[in-house]
Parts: sequence; C-alpha cells; structure tokens
Amino acid sequence: MQEVLEYIVKNLVSNPDAVQIEATVQGKTKVYKVRVDSKDLGSVIGKGGAIANAIRTVVKSTAGKERIAIKFNS
Repeated sequence: MQEVLEYIVKNLVSNPDAVQIEATVQGKTKVYKVRVDSKDLGSVIGKGGAIANAIRTVVKSTAGKERIAIKFNS
C-alpha cells in the first residue's frame, strides 16, 4: 500500500526527494502520514481537497477491506 501511495505523491510534486511516508497502526486502522515540501503541499491537497480525496479513494480501493487513513503535512 505504501508503495502505491508513494508513487502517486512523488509524481504530483516538484521535489520528490522530500516526500516522506510514515505508516503507523491506530487500533484497527493503518495511518499513513505523508510529508512533502511546503511548496508542494497545494499540489498534493488540491483545490478544496479534491486531489487528497482522490488519492485516498485510490489507496483505499487498492487496500480492499483494510482500514486506512491518510494525513498530509508539510
């Protein structure tokens, strides 16, 4: 799952070397914290969160029944 998320995010940003993804487990949910350069945050979140929601949808559909949450930070 992390590889899919990393691939998507790195292809959206101008500084892919700054992308960091940290996976933790909170209860029954796996949480991915995505950190990008502050200049790229808008590219990953998108207007009104549209891109962030699309990323969540793709990753959740790939995960199947696994519970996943994604948080974006700069």
